[in-house]
Amino acid sequence: MSHSARKSLLRGFGLMAAVIATSAAAQSTGASFVENFDRLDNSFWYVSDGWNNGSHQNCTWSKQQVDIDGGRLQLRFEAKPLGERQYACGEIQTRQRYGYGTFEVRMKAASGSGLNSAFFSYIGPTDKKPHDEIDFEVLGKNAGEVQVNQYISAKGGNEKLVPVAGGADKAFNDYAFIWAKDRLRYYVNGKLVQEVTDPAKIPSNPQKIFVSLWGSDTLKNWMGAFAYAGGARMEVDRIAFTAPGEKCRFPESISCTIN
Repeated sequence: MSHSARKSLLRGFGLMAAVIATSAAAQSTGASFVENFDRLDNSFWYVSDGWNNGSHQNCTWSKQQVDIDGGRLQLRFEAKPLGERQYACGEIQTRQRYGYGTFEVRMKAASGSGLNSAFFSYIGPTDKKPHDEIDFEVLGKNAGEVQVNQYISAKGGNEKLVPVAGGADKAFNDYAFIWAKDRLRYYVNGKLVQEVTDPAKIPSNPQKIFVSLWGSDTLKNWMGAFAYAGGARMEVDRIAFTAPGEKCRFPESISCTIN
């Protein structure tokens, strides 16, 4: 993401701080888990609702755009005026932070230029920490690729585009990153696609886990020109975290297949 957009994002997270009270649970590091979305546990997940992340975002987060259907999380983007925006979009985030370990999602991205289907970890000034972040982002302008990236103390510039065979919006695909103190590895459908060993490019602060679908009218160079063609939907089948040294949590986990 561009530097100016990231600054707007940080301002947006500042708005979020006014909405979300910092809990004692958020100060601890979360344990291993597998979320299959049989239901949405509001004690575990926080549903973003009632704000946007800055001027670059053309939608307002809304709990009405978040649902569970058939064991899958549904995040929707729709023409629905809300707050300062003409569109409504969906996001959830963990209430706890997670440190080194294996982060995994199985998801199907939304289609459409100007849309972003994201699985990422984030911590920042609203949590009284530096801005650290690790990303998988599918841009709807070309869902045949996923962008991986990370930020360390608000410094990015580590983007890499990785092909997704068959299209990230046509079927469910598995995305994972294994984060350690001295190495960060990104995987797409079980294949290693990026490895980072430079300590200056590896985040160090525990982070919350997010999935989101949002749009932009302004980030044309990155996300493509926005053109609303009806409602869009991102689906998430599973999210998991496995702490270092623990057994893999489900048979398809990258922790099972690489060890």
